[in-house]
Amino acid sequence: MRAVIGAVLALLATAAVAQAPPEPAGYRLDAYRAPVPATVAGGSAVGTTEAEALWRERRAVFVDVLPAPRRPEGLQADALWKPVPRRDIPGSLWLPEVGRGALSPPLERYFRDGLAAATGGDKSRPLVFYCLSDCWLSWNATKRAASYGYTRLYWYRDGTDGWEAAQLPTEEATPAAGRP
Repeated sequence: MRAVIGAVLALLATAAVAQAPPEPAGYRLDAYRAPVPATVAGGSAVGTTEAEALWRERRAVFVDVLPAPRRPEGLQADALWKPVPRRDIPGSLWLPEVGRGALSPPLERYFRDGLAAATGGDKSRPLVFYCLSDCWLSWNATKRAASYGYTRLYWYRDGTDGWEAAQLPTEEATPAAGRP
């Protein structure tokens, strides 16, 4: 069953790549949930099979860049609010918001510090960036990490959507400390 699901996902990914928009020169600044390019400057796009191999063999640090849920504006202070928990690829570092097209200085510092801590300062340590399918946030984060001098970057285009569709394990995530 898992092989069949993997084959179907591979066919769908091939079709999606064939219809992918061109890679822009800069960062995507808005409309983050939209068809993404097939490539990212400074990194390599990987599918679920490649991402799973990197994860199982512990050959890379996985970095989730999906924003954390925010308390709705206008919600009364005493109103109960419980966001849906984020489920990540096990062992991932969750750095919410760092995939946005423009980062404030504190958010950029948070991103740089998070990557430095996760890699022990080794800019050649492999990193896999992801969020959801058709999500520019992980594309932006991969491209930005390349601009910081990281050299072994992977962009998992299908993110947790592809991971869960392949029935791979997930775990509840907590954002990394120090978030601005």
